Amino acid sequence: MTADTTTTDTAAAEATDESATVGTDSVVLTDTAAVKVKTLLDQEGRDDLALRVAVQPGGCSGLRYQLFFDDRSLDGDQKIDFDGVAVVVDRMSVPYLGGAVIDFVDTIEKQGFTIDNPNATGSCACGDSFH
Repeated sequence: MTADTTTTDTAAAEATDESATVGTDSVVLTDTAAVKVKTLLDQEGRDDLALRVAVQPGGCSGLRYQLFFDDRSLDGDQKIDFDGVAVVVDRMSVPYLGGAVIDFVDTIEKQGFTIDNPNATGSCACGDSFH
């Protein structure tokens, strides 16, 4: 899978976007998740939003994921395009999310986005936080 990866900072803001193969240093959005994000963006009726994936302090295990639509571009953001879906990770979250795979599941037992993160050494029973 290839994706366009861009890192934004004040010194490189005018640099040309580079195309890179998504590897262990980037977050990956599955095709199923990309379709769901596109559907949600269509419902929002805006084409200026990106899916922001962040790691914040909190939860039972110390860190928790945040997924939300954002129209901001922050210094140091890593922006990856998956077939028209922009995924943005802030520079503080990039080390925690390298190689993480975001998927969307829709089963009789649960529905929602899941994150398979090779950097997480453990998680709590509720599954909302990790360390």
